[in-house]
Amino acid sequence: MEFSQRVLRVQPSQTLVITAKAAELRKKGIDIIGFGAGEPDFDTPDFVKEAAIKALKEGKTRYTPAAGIPELREGIAKRLKEKNGIEYSPSEVIVTPGAKMGLYEVFSVILNPGDQVIVPAPYWVSYTEQIKLCDGEPVILELSEENGFVLTADKLKEAITERTKALVLNTPSNPTGAVIPRSELERIAQVCLENNILIISDECYEEFCYDEEHVSIASLSKEVRDITFTVNAFSKSYSMTGWRLGWVAAPEEYIKKITVVQSQTISNPTSFAMYGALAALEDGGKFPAMMKEEFRKRRDFVIEQFLSIDGITCPVPKGAFYAFPNVKAYIVGDIKDDIELTAYLLEEAKVAVVPGSAFGKEGYIRLSYATSMDNLKEGMRRIKEALSKLR
Repeated sequence: MEFSQRVLRVQPSQTLVITAKAAELRKKGIDIIGFGAGEPDFDTPDFVKEAAIKALKEGKTRYTPAAGIPELREGIAKRLKEKNGIEYSPSEVIVTPGAKMGLYEVFSVILNPGDQVIVPAPYWVSYTEQIKLCDGEPVILELSEENGFVLTADKLKEAITERTKALVLNTPSNPTGAVIPRSELERIAQVCLENNILIISDECYEEFCYDEEHVSIASLSKEVRDITFTVNAFSKSYSMTGWRLGWVAAPEEYIKKITVVQSQTISNPTSFAMYGALAALEDGGKFPAMMKEEFRKRRDFVIEQFLSIDGITCPVPKGAFYAFPNVKAYIVGDIKDDIELTAYLLEEAKVAVVPGSAFGKEGYIRLSYATSMDNLKEGMRRIKEALSKLR
């Protein structure tokens, strides 16, 4: 069979591969503890489900405007003003089938062949592949464990060329949990303004900041707002991963072009699901605040456990719900890299984690602590036992 050169450049999502492998083993009756998927273990709140069911019963099942129902666009614009301190009109907001599709649509409207997008590493697995799908060139900017994998303005300057079109900013970060402080965001924004660089700000984990406030870079000034695409979703904050609802906020001319792409691909977001999302906005942040406190307890436990293992280092994540430990001390003997180490942990410990190389950082693993404390206790016990056999 012949395939397009575009699709041949793209790799499958390693997080989904690991999750599928764990599910396959469970079907065979094997007790697998899954730390692979970045998905809250909490159920979608009942008030969100009930709003969607009500919409279904009322017959709100037809096509909607391509950019989403007006009420939800208005609600998102209001939230961005009240919570993030950014002024957007509803016409500057588009509802998308998850933040992932929103990111893809942004890349599709700004990139031409040869355009470069700076992607700080470690990075979420889909950034680089989406950029390639849109004929762009991802430029990987290596960040350091020594400063907690936090992007700095000085580091950003190292990656800029005459072909740089955009910067991907993800704070809090998946996979590291790094949160960029306001002072550094101000310097990063200035570098982007001086070099005519667009900013794609992925803020899907904004509700889960433990030790540092979340700052939306578009809130810093109107000039920064006008070069920024603010991307977010209901998936993590309201445990709605399967609902596939997110949004992009940006200057209206960009939103018009993104709407064209959306109208010719998915037509519109799922009609009745948007009414559930509208109910989520009316919660005032109480549900994600409850989850955050649970995640904080789990984070503290997991980091304590990793730091008790000889040879492992692990920056304390200040946001999101992932640990990203350095496991180079256990890449020994027959185990040649982090991919083989995760395979070993799956086989020996019956624990699924994701190799750091999937996120552009070899020698690390990512563990999601968005699961029960019982799972974390047993999973960390198994990991410790399996690693002890390697040294």
